[in-house]
Amino acid sequence: MWLLIFLAWLVIWAGGTYWYLFGKKSPFSLESVRPPGPREFDQKKRDKVIKQGFSLDKVPQNLDVIVIGSGIGGLTAAATLAKAGKRVLLLEQHDQAGGCCHTYIEKGFEFDVGLHYIGQVHENSLLRIAFDQISEGQLEFQELNQHFDTIMIGQGEEKREYTIFSGKTEMKAHLMKQFPDDTEAIETFFNIMKVSARKTHYLATLKLIPQWVSLFLLKSGIGNFLTPVFRLSGTCATDLVNTLTSNKDLHVIFSYLFYGVPPKDSSILINALLIHHYKRGAYYPKGGASEIAFHIIRTIQKYGGNCLVRAPVTGILVNDKGAAYGVKVRKGQEELEVHAPVVVSNCGVFTTFQKLLPPEIQVKTGIQERLNMMKHGRGSFLVFSGFDGTQEELGLESTNFWLFKNNDMDKSMEEFFALSQEEAPDNIPMMFITMPSSKDPESKIRHPGKSCMTILTMVKYEWFEEWKDTSVRKRGDEYYNYKMRFAKNLFDWACTLFPKIKDKLVFQDVATPLTNNHYLGAQRGAMYSAEHNLDRFQAETVARNRCNTPVKNLYISGQDVFSCGIAGALHGGLLCASAVLDHIVYIDLLFLKKKLKRRKARELTELDKKKLQ
Repeated sequence: MWLLIFLAWLVIWAGGTYWYLFGKKSPFSLESVRPPGPREFDQKKRDKVIKQGFSLDKVPQNLDVIVIGSGIGGLTAAATLAKAGKRVLLLEQHDQAGGCCHTYIEKGFEFDVGLHYIGQVHENSLLRIAFDQISEGQLEFQELNQHFDTIMIGQGEEKREYTIFSGKTEMKAHLMKQFPDDTEAIETFFNIMKVSARKTHYLATLKLIPQWVSLFLLKSGIGNFLTPVFRLSGTCATDLVNTLTSNKDLHVIFSYLFYGVPPKDSSILINALLIHHYKRGAYYPKGGASEIAFHIIRTIQKYGGNCLVRAPVTGILVNDKGAAYGVKVRKGQEELEVHAPVVVSNCGVFTTFQKLLPPEIQVKTGIQERLNMMKHGRGSFLVFSGFDGTQEELGLESTNFWLFKNNDMDKSMEEFFALSQEEAPDNIPMMFITMPSSKDPESKIRHPGKSCMTILTMVKYEWFEEWKDTSVRKRGDEYYNYKMRFAKNLFDWACTLFPKIKDKLVFQDVATPLTNNHYLGAQRGAMYSAEHNLDRFQAETVARNRCNTPVKNLYISGQDVFSCGIAGALHGGLLCASAVLDHIVYIDLLFLKKKLKRRKARELTELDKKKLQ
């Protein structure tokens, strides 16, 4: 009898597992992808898509899902759910959709605010297939020069310059040429990159399978027996690279793709993944970063949903049974309710749990446990500069530049963040320079004769906190003069590389953590959302930090679910859609990838036959 009960249980379990994995219709299909249409240059037509203001009459009837925040995590979740048959409303507090993927135009200059380059969008990659599905084939990417990054360490006569090349074999070979005495260290690091890239899906799996199963696998040691990726995710970057080499310049190379966390506080897996991300090439969206939101929103609208801006969500509605059932949206002096059985938040765990949930829900143990897993990220500081002149005239290029005043990232960042408010602007240790007008070939069509540059560094929110209660663009002379001290020092540093830009500067704008909080809804101005520190990437924390929340029918998407950047946030959106649908959409993407590879192989075979005829 017990045997029959066990067999019955086994059959039910196997059937349930099969249904969970394969029993639901895929939201994705090859047929939904069509050739890219003509680029839309008419700004008024674009604004009807990415700047459609909120009003109740524009809210679709019989909503299934409300998504708060239109960054790439929210866009991905919304488009995937829409293609799965859900009627979705995407709400954005800014006057333009896209989050860190939006661009803004001022005085004839167009600036990207968060997407500076992206990797892993080569033909038939998983990320490219995901982009093709949520935009239905309308997004195009321009591959940048093989030399996509330059790293400069030191100042004056002590300055050393290193170049990073893309390419399956070229990246490693080129690095070995520059560090001939450290080839073994580079070989080991690239092996870590390979393992990290090939096994990262195990980390995603921890979030998709039942939590108790994930924790059992980790606590029992079975997880570490299956793959080294769980140990890598919890390994300190500084500790590991110290075992590889004593060359401090090479230490910088292994951690230069900076996301606000010094190497001593970061995971080697994340640092390795970021470099591997560009191994098959660095890319930029044709038409600019705003193309991403423009095309994904049209997908959402095609399936009966909508995206509305100037729609600040002031609260998530929770019923007496502890389930989310909609949101409150501020419209003028009113707060309007919009109802749906599922709410997805793409505005970060801190904003979601500390600002949007009712006070009596915020204090619950489950919510506090989730908050305790995270720390606030560092604030971002950006300088947007516009020049009269073409990239050829000004000596600008698509290559990005990373500048470090010395080769001890841990020490320099620790000392920088320990400075007083007064000392900080004159002691900036690092910065990143990107030139979006040089990356997008269509920039010359949209903005002829003009070039632009974005400079980025990390700062401490507390240095700007005294002005947090002032209004944007009305923060006073003290604030203006203080932020311009940062801006001047950063721009002067950039002029040492590009001397021609100084006399051609005609426009400059500056974004502090307060600006990022206002326009992007970035808590404490952290564009990478919650801090990506080592504690967060311990395997057990990864398993617990999932899209489901202690509030029934409320889900989290974006960077706080998976990792930073456009790709990390997009995966956060796919994980969230999987949780909402109770169906792993990655399996559908992998099936598409196999079909596309088979189709490509047939095309190559037919081409070879034609050549032989």
